[in-house]
Amino acid sequence: MPPRLRRSCLAVPGSSERMLAKAAELGADEVVLDLEDGVARADKEIAREQVVRAVAAGGFHATVAVRINGAGTPWHADDLAAVADSRPDCVVVPKVAGPELLDAIRLPPEIGIEAQIETAVGLVNVERTAAHPRLEALVFGPGDFGASLGVPALTVGASDPEYPGDQWHYPLARIVVAARAFGLQAVDGPFAGLDDLDGFRSAAGRARLLGYDGKWVIHPDQIAPCNQLFTPPADQVERAERILEAVKGAARLDGEMVDEATRKLAEAILLRANAGKPM
Repeated sequence: MPPRLRRSCLAVPGSSERMLAKAAELGADEVVLDLEDGVARADKEIAREQVVRAVAAGGFHATVAVRINGAGTPWHADDLAAVADSRPDCVVVPKVAGPELLDAIRLPPEIGIEAQIETAVGLVNVERTAAHPRLEALVFGPGDFGASLGVPALTVGASDPEYPGDQWHYPLARIVVAARAFGLQAVDGPFAGLDDLDGFRSAAGRARLLGYDGKWVIHPDQIAPCNQLFTPPADQVERAERILEAVKGAARLDGEMVDEATRKLAEAILLRANAGKPM
C-alpha cells in the first residue's frame, strides 16, 4: 500500500469525549487518539473505553492511530489488548528506546506502528529502531526529549531565540535521515504555543525544509497551516514538472543547471504534491 498521508497528525486526548466526537470532521490527515501524556492518571481507564468506542464507531476521514501508554506503565498491557481488538489503522508507541521494545509488541499485521523518539537513548538508537520491519513512521517528541537532555525550556516544540539557530535541528535531522534510510515517514512533534501560529509555522517550516512529511498538531487552528506548509506550492510543482521535461543528462533551465540529481528532487516534489489525491 502507498504511504499514509501524514501532513497533519491531530492529537486528541482520549479522555475528552467532546474532542473525540469532533476529531473526525476537522480535516487532519491522521487523528491520534491519545491514551498517554494527554490523559491524567485518574482518567486512563475511561479514556481507553472511550477511544475503543470511537474507533469502533468509525466515521473518520483520516488515518486513525492510537497512542498507547509506554512500556513499564500500569496501563501498557491493557492498552495493547484494547488496540489489538479495536483495530485502528496504526499504534503510536511512545518513548521508544530501541527496537527491543517493538519486538515485544504483539499486534495484528494490518495495524501499522509509529515509534516516538523522545529520549537521549532513543536518539542514540534511532537507526536500529528505524530498521524494525513493522514500522511505518518515526515521530519526534520534543517535550520529553528536551526534558531528557535537561533543556531549560517550558514550551514544547519552541526554539529559544537565544539559541543561534534551531534548538531541535540535530534530533530532527538525525531522525529524518534514519527514517529515509529505511523507507519510513518522518513526522515532527507538537508545538504547544496555541496562540502563536507564526511560531507554529516557523517550526513546521524548518521541519519541512529538512524533508519531514508532516507534524503533530494539538489544536484545530493548526491543521490548515500545517496541511498548507507540507503541500508543495503550485509554482514549485510547475517547476518540478518542467525539470522532468527538460532534463536529459545535464541541461539548463531558468539559468540553472539541471541534471539527474535535480530530476530526483523534482520527482520527490511531485510525489508529495500528489499524495492523497484520488488515483
